Amino acid sequence: MTTREGYETAREVYRKIGVDTDAAIDELNKIPISMHCWQGDDVAGFEGNTKLSGGIQATGNYPGKARNPEELMMDIDMAFRLIPGTHRINLHASYAIFDDGDPVDRDQLEPKHFKKWVEFAKERNLGLDFNPTFFSHPKASNATLSSEEEEIRRFWIDHGKCCLRISEYFATELSKPCTMNIWIPDGLKDIPADRFSPRFRLKDSLDQILSLPYDKEKVNVAVESKVFGIGVESYTVGSHEFYMNYAAKNNILCLLDNGHYHPTESVADKISSMLLFSDKVALHVTRSVRWDSDHVVLYDEETKEIAKEIIRNGSDRVILALDFFDASINRISAWVLGMRNMQKALLNALLLPMDQLMKLQNARNFTELMVLQEELKLYPIGDVWNYFCELNGVPQREEWYEEIRDYERNVLSKRNE
Repeated sequence: MTTREGYETAREVYRKIGVDTDAAIDELNKIPISMHCWQGDDVAGFEGNTKLSGGIQATGNYPGKARNPEELMMDIDMAFRLIPGTHRINLHASYAIFDDGDPVDRDQLEPKHFKKWVEFAKERNLGLDFNPTFFSHPKASNATLSSEEEEIRRFWIDHGKCCLRISEYFATELSKPCTMNIWIPDGLKDIPADRFSPRFRLKDSLDQILSLPYDKEKVNVAVESKVFGIGVESYTVGSHEFYMNYAAKNNILCLLDNGHYHPTESVADKISSMLLFSDKVALHVTRSVRWDSDHVVLYDEETKEIAKEIIRNGSDRVILALDFFDASINRISAWVLGMRNMQKALLNALLLPMDQLMKLQNARNFTELMVLQEELKLYPIGDVWNYFCELNGVPQREEWYEEIRDYERNVLSKRNE
């Protein structure tokens, strides 16, 4: 059976339950996912850092890590050749490119240091998102935006302002909005004596960063919380409650990372609550194992539930990115697998008879609701996915991995010679 024949059969199966597979494919093609650059080089960046800090760890030493901008861009190109649709790149400030050979510190970064990234994105019709880098730096050894030392805090406030200017530059050059996400590793390993003062300083620092005039139509500022991290197990300054309230009060985005909560909490459950009170929400989708361990996104139940909430509440209201870094496997394979799995989860949600399921719930007909939800798990989504891949000119099923293996033999393996 050809891909087209398989799709025609699947389309008829879904039509009988009121689902338009053509419309689902059209919608999926319109949903961009921001692919994080830091998977390609284990969050190293281009500043010459050899040691990560701030609770950031990439475990493993798989051969072929990108060592410079040219190699990282080459690997990103390779990944996007195997991922359906048109997406975005998510950059950290530590990926500045200093063509003149004269690097500056993070509080002096300018748009010109990211010109090559803009050229790269423009040639490929990609959007760019951005993150100030508040870790892996000598002045981040204790605290950043919540620091008791005014000189340290000023450095990081200035860094945030630099990043706001760069984000607006991205949006202007590419004619696509840029999401600038702020995450800091500040906190304490043991029980704090004062929880209020660090948060007061964090609030003031954010206020100062956002006092810089910027075009809110071009730049979506987001703040990202975390329960805890390595070395800050007892107290995290930027808690969920802090950032949720700060975002609401200042009309910016609250970013939810599904690895940043207690293992019993569900980010899928939070999305509808957030969107009742905010026009949009930002997401980082990862896979935590027991804690925030940033594993490659799988086509698992958690990812599927997150995707259902994205589709149910309007995909245009959710700014979607991935966030994981795994150095134990082929890094490009990790990108491709994570991106395709997120798209599969979105397709799964788009192929649900949402109105029928909601009617059953509203009628409190939980027996039929459970029956239908379970039977839908074996509907022929794979045939629709394969057709979606064919339409986008990318390999189906596991065929894409053959290209990764060739790339590893011909390109990645030679980087260690």
